[in-house]
Amino acid sequence: MTDPNLSDFYGRVTRIERARSKGLGFEATGTLGRSHYTKVKARRRSFVGPLLFLVICVFLLKGTMYNQIGASLYNERVSALRAGEGVERVGGWLMQADPVTVIVSHKIADLLARIK
Repeated sequence: MTDPNLSDFYGRVTRIERARSKGLGFEATGTLGRSHYTKVKARRRSFVGPLLFLVICVFLLKGTMYNQIGASLYNERVSALRAGEGVERVGGWLMQADPVTVIVSHKIADLLARIK
């Protein structure tokens, strides 16, 4: 006859050995043990930050182009895009000189004037 407590003991030992082989260990409640540092913490990422960064980059690009080639030539090129077909019309709509683009262009011109 086998002792039921002995088989329970060996079952626990086997479970502990399997856990140890996976890198687990004893951790007291309320302490920062090994699993605290090795857990992969899932963070939910927001799409607002990258979208805002993209919009800022687009306005900086438009403002730089507006400043470099001048208002009249920029508006001519945008008009040519708007007169095109398909995707060019969308490009003309996106690249139009809106108030934000003009403000960014003036800020870039002021910054360049200070540097010189």
